[in-house]
Formats: sequence, C-alpha cells, structure tokens
Amino acid sequence: MPSPPALSRQAVVALLCGATIVTIAMGLRQGFGLLLRPIEVDLGVGREAFGLAIAIQNLMLGLAQPFVGAVADRWGAGRVAAVGGLVYAAALALSAAVSNALGLHLTLGFLLGLAMTGVTFVVVLGAVGRLVPPERRGVAFGIVTAGGSFGQFLLVPATQLGIEALGWRGMLLAGAGLAALMVPLARGIRSVPSSPGASRALPAGAGTLRDGLAEAARHPGYWLLNAGFFVCGFHIAFVSTHLPAFLADQGLDPAVGARALALVGLFNIIGSYVFGLSADRLRKRNVLAAIYLGRAVVFAVFLALPFTPLSATLFACAMGFLWLGTVPLTSGLVGQIFGVRHLSTLFGIVFMSHQIGAFCGAFGAGLAYRATGSYDIVWTISIALGVLAGLVNLPIRDRRIEREAAAA
Repeated sequence: MPSPPALSRQAVVALLCGATIVTIAMGLRQGFGLLLRPIEVDLGVGREAFGLAIAIQNLMLGLAQPFVGAVADRWGAGRVAAVGGLVYAAALALSAAVSNALGLHLTLGFLLGLAMTGVTFVVVLGAVGRLVPPERRGVAFGIVTAGGSFGQFLLVPATQLGIEALGWRGMLLAGAGLAALMVPLARGIRSVPSSPGASRALPAGAGTLRDGLAEAARHPGYWLLNAGFFVCGFHIAFVSTHLPAFLADQGLDPAVGARALALVGLFNIIGSYVFGLSADRLRKRNVLAAIYLGRAVVFAVFLALPFTPLSATLFACAMGFLWLGTVPLTSGLVGQIFGVRHLSTLFGIVFMSHQIGAFCGAFGAGLAYRATGSYDIVWTISIALGVLAGLVNLPIRDRRIEREAAAA
C-alpha cells in the first residue's frame, strides 16, 4: 500500500498558523464559563442573563457562518481571519467596560459571536482542506481541532488566575491583547488555492456555489449531519457554560470547575487526533455515532456517582476525549461527499446547526435553572439527545456524489 503524499511547505505553514489561530480563539472562549459567577455578583445579573449572552454568541456564530464561509471561499481565508481577529480583540475590550446585561449581550454575545466566524473551524479547516491531500485530510483536520483543545487546556487555568489577580474586567483586557495576535497569524492561511483533487470530488454540474448548495439540499445525509451537529453544539455549550457553576452548587471549590474545563481541553487534544486519524481509516459515520452514544453514557454515569473532585475529574477526562472529535469527522464527511470546492460554505451551514444547538444548550440551561433551581432536566435532555444523535448518523450515505451521478 503506497504511503500518503507528503505535505507541501505551504500546507505545513497553513496547518501551524491555522491551529494557532484556533488555539487562541477557542481557548479564550472556553474559559467564559468561569466569568459567570464573578459577573453575577458584580453586576447583579442572573445566570439566565449571562447564559443568554453566551447563547447569542453561539447563535451569531452559527447564523453568520455560512455567509462568512462563502466570503472565505471567494476572497481567501487570510483576509477573513485577520478581520475576525481584530473584531474579536475589540469585543473583549468592550466587554470589560459593560455595566449591565444588555452590554454583555452586545459585546460578549453579538460582537464576539460575529468575530468568531472568521477565526474558528469553518474558515480554518476550509483553508487547510484545500492544501492537504485527501489521504491526510482527516489527520490535518484533527490537528487543527486539537489546537482548540490545547488552547482550552492552557487558557482556561490562565483565565482563572487572571480573574483572581486582575478581576474579570482585567482578565478580559488581557484576553483582548492575546486575541490581537491572530491578525498576523492570518497571513499563514492567506491565498490558499483549491487542492488538485477538489474538482474530481465534485460532479461536473456542481461548479457554482448554487449548484453545490442544491446538491447538498437534495442529499438526506447532509440533513442528518445537521441534526447530529445540533446535538454536539447543545452538549458543548451546556457543559462549558454551566459546568463550573453546577460543580460549585454541589459544594465543590471553584478551582475544581476550572480544572475540569482544562482537563476537557487536555483530553480532547488526544481525542481530536485519534478521531481525526480514524477519519482516514474507518467509516466516519460509524465513529460519529459511537462518539454521541459515548457522551450519553458518560453523562449518565456522572449523574449516578456522588459529586466529588474525583468524579468531576473523571467526567472531564471522558467528556474531553469525546469533546470535539465530531469536528474532523463531520467536516471530513462533508468534504468526502461533496468535495472541498465549497467546503467552507457547506460545512458552515452544518456548523450553523451546531450553533443553534449551542444557543439552546447555553440559554436553555440558564432558563431551566431559573425555573427549577437545578440543572436536572438539562442533564436528562443531554442524555436523550446523545442517543438520538448516535442513531441518526448511522444511515448516512457517505459515497461521493460523483459515484451516485455516474450510477444514475
């Protein structure tokens, strides 16, 4: 069996710069759950208000992502990432000056969500996917995804230390300075051409964006991917936003919540690489189903055990391994079925479904807590959704469109 082709220098640079951009963008974002209680006390806003800010952020990231992905496909990922980095830094700086819930919603919610469309998975994976040979695309996507987790492992503890040393406002200003580094890094993913195999992965009639969108709309598997990724967003937003507060409600030290989020990031470095590697060797839809079903099991076991620092640590490790392994598999399936010519746009639409789920997970959990005084119903819903997502991925037809067109 011939070995996969080597990566070009441009591909290596794009991979390193793209992974670093995602490391900063996702690492800062995953620490926002640590701000919930300090902001709740300082501004006198409820958890549902903070949850709504994070939900707006997730919703904006989802709704704007297909359009920003199309801009990246047309004008280049580097330009989009540079603008996204600037807006990201500005959003954090402005959020440090807010005094009420509306200010949180506009800065940490709307503006930051818009900024993230240019510096997270859709734009970066689209750029990397055009340079990396199909045989290595799964591993490359896994490395970029792992960058987000590495950032979480590094920056979540740093966020906790920053809050303790500088207060939550000072920490946000420090984060703004770090976010500005994404602007020069964007040069590494600029002017990325289509890969040689891109056109062969698409049928002859799918050259335009309109053709590509019509093809995806007719494919049942595309809608099943949207459904599964909705669940992924729900899980991640609920856990990252509310887990620290949930653990504190159980009488655990706030440092346990910070450590749990950091461990999620650490173990997802392993999980993202393993699942990215599996995307090149195993049937992606089956691995996706296993991830979602595994999450349901992890949630159920966590709730069945006493809430202690040890159980929180074990939960974080297990959940971290399954955290973002869905990203290289889902984006890989989109590229496998439809090709990479419109990958940023088509995966952007799937990612929009993910972010709508994230809106429900972040805001819905806050509403549930306000109404019932606990997160019990949200944990139950999370288990049920995990089982559902596992089942809907199994029937996806994952053959390339060109084969289906030829057979017809």
